[in-house]
Amino acid sequence: MTTTDLEHATSTSYYPLPDSDHRPPPSPWRQRRPITLLSGIFLSMLLFSSLIALIVTQHRQQHIDGDGTRLSKKGFEPISRGVSQGVSEKTNFRLSSSPEIYPWTNAMLSWQRTGFHFQPPNNWMNDPNGPLYHMGWYHLFYQYNPDAAVWGNITWGHAISTDLINWYHLPFAMVPDQWYDIKGVWTGSATILPNGQIVMIYTGDTNEEVQVQNLAYPANLSDPLLLDWVKYSGNPVLTPPPGIGTKDFRDPTTAWIGPNGKWRVALGSKVNKTGITLVYETTDFTSYELLDEVLHAVPGTGMWECVDFYPVSTTKANGLDTSVNGPGVKHVLKSSLDDDKHDYYALGTYDPISNKWTPDNPELDVGIGLRVDYGKYYASKSFFDQNKQRRLLWGWTSETDSEAADILKGWASLQTIPREVVFDKKTGENIIQWPVKEVEKLRSKSTVYHKVLLEPGSLVPLDVGLATQLDIIATFDIDSATLEATLEADVGYNCTTSGGSSSRGIFGPFGLVVLADESRTEQTPVYFYIAKGTDGVATTYFCADQSKSSTASDVVKLIYGSTVPVLDGENFSMRLLVDHSIVESFGQGGRTVITSRVYPTKAIYSATRVFVFNNATGISVTANVNVWNMDSAKIDYFTLGRR
Repeated sequence: MTTTDLEHATSTSYYPLPDSDHRPPPSPWRQRRPITLLSGIFLSMLLFSSLIALIVTQHRQQHIDGDGTRLSKKGFEPISRGVSQGVSEKTNFRLSSSPEIYPWTNAMLSWQRTGFHFQPPNNWMNDPNGPLYHMGWYHLFYQYNPDAAVWGNITWGHAISTDLINWYHLPFAMVPDQWYDIKGVWTGSATILPNGQIVMIYTGDTNEEVQVQNLAYPANLSDPLLLDWVKYSGNPVLTPPPGIGTKDFRDPTTAWIGPNGKWRVALGSKVNKTGITLVYETTDFTSYELLDEVLHAVPGTGMWECVDFYPVSTTKANGLDTSVNGPGVKHVLKSSLDDDKHDYYALGTYDPISNKWTPDNPELDVGIGLRVDYGKYYASKSFFDQNKQRRLLWGWTSETDSEAADILKGWASLQTIPREVVFDKKTGENIIQWPVKEVEKLRSKSTVYHKVLLEPGSLVPLDVGLATQLDIIATFDIDSATLEATLEADVGYNCTTSGGSSSRGIFGPFGLVVLADESRTEQTPVYFYIAKGTDGVATTYFCADQSKSSTASDVVKLIYGSTVPVLDGENFSMRLLVDHSIVESFGQGGRTVITSRVYPTKAIYSATRVFVFNNATGISVTANVNVWNMDSAKIDYFTLGRR
């Protein structure tokens, strides 16, 4: 597909407002902060009170017990958020239209707040934006609603860290105050130029709900905190071209240098139901030319959001700057699919002359093959960390409880622990994701279990103390002779439709149970399951079962997972980061990753337990488990009087 083909699609070219009287004057960021903060607090209190009043009215009754407020069991009707403005649905509609509201207590809701994952002090958060490293600080920008725990009024929050784990909150980086972003400062990416200048290209939602691309840059590049950002006076720098819908043009990538020395930026879009990536060229980030060829297109995948495009080395362990290409390099193309709310990626080859990216395996193309994460994970954004020569990946994990519960607790959404991304040189077919090394600084007490024999149907408790914040590494060995001697087992197995960890087969499931109470009325198992097809080839699945993770009724409880490559001579290995209401699971060194959100009502605080289990019927399993209790990260406001 070429960009000229777009003109024959449903044409919706956009002409922006004139450049004269329609622009309000630039915002004096520093002067606005106290006013913005005070008004934000007032509006937050007013909106929060109104929403609580609405819930109370709808639910007809409210009563107090020793742990705090409880809601009655009448339904709460969620409303759509985001779709009318042209972005992905931000409301959880997997629950029934009027789910029974569980009588949450303050103790239950307070327990859900994490100890070492990044989140703002309150309110709604979604996509990570423009991550970068500058003068000793890692910077994370993120989409944030300063007024409520639901999507809306999207502003750029800003936090800094020296180690990606302990964070300081800073004043907002950008607020929606210009005609070209008045309805939302949406997804953007940072590019660091050779002279050290930083440019931020981001999507703005205009006063007419048209998606346009805008330029911003630091007011003072010598400021390590990058407190003040200037919006370019000539914004928007890009508007939807002919053939592209006014609500189908968003989320610019980090720029890379093409063979002609010009910068290139990719954006996500669609033509009818074909997801596409457009590429623009620029020399100054203020004027652009649309290249004739789209970078890539996949029919049937719908709108591509939050496109990411970056190189990985096939020979070395370090990450690569976004502009690197040549021998020993593959390119990852990733897209967040608006239609199913999952992040997909594929490995391939980028030809900068023709501006075409070609997948290594067309059957595993973007949107129809591998996923970045098989759980609750979306809108991921990578960047090259020049400080430690690595490619790092951020991802947004939203809530899977009801909006009513989020309003009660006063916050919604987390960012996953940043992950280092490398090419899997052993399989040659996937990337590997692994939590950044820095998270290990939070490890405290270690509990080790060696060679635990798990016969069929075994369940062994692990005494690890307080089990709400853990880093667990476990390996499992099975009798390979038994596996090879069995001709066929569980043909057609699938994590999501299998019935979960209680569904027994010859070679699975076996693994760990976390966030469980003593009787396992609530539990979240993470496990391997081996199936053998009629051809005798064994396929290993890595799954996370949330079906019994909570007794609450207003919670989505799915079973996540997919296949994971296990090569000859490898044992079965998993790593789990458990942090209250989130579990990040890494199978086989990070070949397959699953992020789960769980909301137990009984398995909280000191009642939380951990087990190792083997529910297979035909094999015994030997487990080795190392469990670290994790300290909490330090996440606080930065005192602006110090630098």
